[in-house]
Amino acid sequence: MALARENARMVGKLAVVVSGMFAFGYALVPLYEKICEVTGINILALGEKQVPGGATRTPANTQVDTGRTITVEFDANARGPWEFKPAVRTLQVHPGELTTVMYEFQNMQPRRMAAQAIPSYAPKQAAAHFNKLECFCFNQYTLEPGEKKQWPVAFVIDPKLSKDVTTITLSYTFFEVGARTPAAPSAAVPLAPTVVAEPLVAPVVPLPLTTMGRSS
Repeated sequence: MALARENARMVGKLAVVVSGMFAFGYALVPLYEKICEVTGINILALGEKQVPGGATRTPANTQVDTGRTITVEFDANARGPWEFKPAVRTLQVHPGELTTVMYEFQNMQPRRMAAQAIPSYAPKQAAAHFNKLECFCFNQYTLEPGEKKQWPVAFVIDPKLSKDVTTITLSYTFFEVGARTPAAPSAAVPLAPTVVAEPLVAPVVPLPLTTMGRSS
């Protein structure tokens, strides 16, 4: 009987300890948040908390130079029977600002074609500071007869661009890949006449006659 009572008493103590630990685990989260609010230790938790009546603000991109404005002109050159043009001809952008513009292309031929675009910049010094994140000039495209496509160009102008540059012209030349080339002429090229050299014959030179004197 005494042993049974001791076991029951031990089980009761363990049950109390387990219940206390379980309750402490639930109370730990709000207690931790309260301590963080008072001490300001958990900066991340405080930043994510919504303030009543306040608006959620998106962090500003500090790399955008809002004090400068650059005019970007878009040009398109099509070498072939197709239409190729930008959706807009000019934009005002800030250095460091992400900008996207669309280009439109349509195959006007009655046949399938593969084509690609090559970019160029003016002035030339702007090329090193014109960073394209997405561009249709990275790939070749195949278009069916009459097919029309729109492709984006996403770019950022480096804030390190010289302040003397206020206007940049982005020009694309769209050309067909694997275009037909004239065949080589099939006519034979006449050969130059063969000159046969005659053998050289050394001239015969007569030897002088020697007069032999008689002895007296």
